[in-house]
Amino acid sequence: MFIFIFQTIWLFIDDFAGKGLDIVIIGKFLLYLMPDLTEKVLPLTVLLSSILTFGTFAENYEFAAMKASGISLERAMLSLIVFVSVLGIVTFFFANSVIPASQRKIYNLRKNIAQVKPAAIIAEGVFSDFEGMSIKVDEKSGENDKFLKNVIIHKKTKLNINSTVIKAKKGELISSKESEIIQLVLTDGHYYEDVQAKKNNKKLKYPFAKANFDTYTMNMEVPELNNDDLEADRDVSTDKMKNVSRLNKDIDSLKKDNFRIVKAFSKNISHRMGVFSKVKLKKIKEIPKTPNEIEKEQFLNNIKDTTSTITKIDITADDFNIVDLFNDRQQVQILISAKNNTNNILNTISGKKQELEKRYKIYNLHILSLHKKFALAFSCIILFFVGAPLGAIIRKGGLGLPMVIAIVLFLVYYFIGVFAGNYAKEGNIHPILGAWLSTLIMLPLGVFLTRRATADKGMLNIGGIIIDFFKSLIPKKDKKLVSE
Repeated sequence: MFIFIFQTIWLFIDDFAGKGLDIVIIGKFLLYLMPDLTEKVLPLTVLLSSILTFGTFAENYEFAAMKASGISLERAMLSLIVFVSVLGIVTFFFANSVIPASQRKIYNLRKNIAQVKPAAIIAEGVFSDFEGMSIKVDEKSGENDKFLKNVIIHKKTKLNINSTVIKAKKGELISSKESEIIQLVLTDGHYYEDVQAKKNNKKLKYPFAKANFDTYTMNMEVPELNNDDLEADRDVSTDKMKNVSRLNKDIDSLKKDNFRIVKAFSKNISHRMGVFSKVKLKKIKEIPKTPNEIEKEQFLNNIKDTTSTITKIDITADDFNIVDLFNDRQQVQILISAKNNTNNILNTISGKKQELEKRYKIYNLHILSLHKKFALAFSCIILFFVGAPLGAIIRKGGLGLPMVIAIVLFLVYYFIGVFAGNYAKEGNIHPILGAWLSTLIMLPLGVFLTRRATADKGMLNIGGIIIDFFKSLIPKKDKKLVSE
């Protein structure tokens, strides 16, 4: 836990450094983060402790004494098997209740810092993102660092483009525990904005607005700030902050919403493409006839009368093209209209695709979080059956070789879980498989090692197997010929 806490500090160093946070707030943040780290710490702890314990037994010949007394390896492991099974059950309830609560505490703590100390989210000398803006200040001073010097603000549009630049020599952040609004009062500055023209011919002129100001007040709303306590609870809808019952309920709701959205979008696109529209042959007959119109009109009438056998007619024949039913001017209009409609539909589908990918990613994350709670509990049991027989086989205790083996096995287990989780989030593999893959890979290893340790066999000698294989390929000489 100590090692992973230091790793976490480096991950969140940008949130702590240079923002004037006291040691109490940082301590609370690390305390709330510790339950989430058990997902990494607990499997490694079970694996390492089991290897060390049974390795020490084997190194000191205690297993030999047990076997001489009639105590088998299974009986020696029985009490720890019961303990690890109870640990797995406790781990599941811990992951189902404590970890979601700690995640809510972390979220609330980071969000409420902006209300109690709004300057804490603005670092000196660098641009800090704040509610759709990038803010840079040269120096902070005063109580809670509310006085700012040399302020530069870039306001972003919905497309994440910097369209507005504000510069001021001084600034002051004003916040209140009773209000959800943070005021930024700027003095002695300049305002510049790129104006978005509605007409295309005016866009080429690149219009803009420029102004100087003595005092300029900006109201910035920090979302979901509704309590003055740093540990205030709020209703947050992220997958890590939900228990099993809430995840099951939300997975069902997300599945129904995604299906409804896809069905409605599919129906909309189908109507736009004219899938359900019927061809009105009467209007086609009113088109001025060309020399070959009569023959083509008869062809269409035959299609109308024989709808049951329409699949037997070769509509793509070289001597017929439905566009030829219209004159040249109408053909150009039809082709241009078809091209524009196709481009519009493709753009609509491309935009909707990004939205659906985000929705399905959220759906996959919920399934992944649900099954990770169960996989974490089973991983403790399975890794015990990997570590305990492995320690009995290698017959080595202490923090040398057992530590190296445990770290290598854990890294294999951990990185397989990380890669599988990332693939599951993107929908490349099923989320259930992404949550269980690392545990399922360790399961046959645990069965194999337990069987070899129970049979009092050492590690698998790959070199000996290869030598025996090649020896079997060499034909043996007849014993009679040898005797002669």
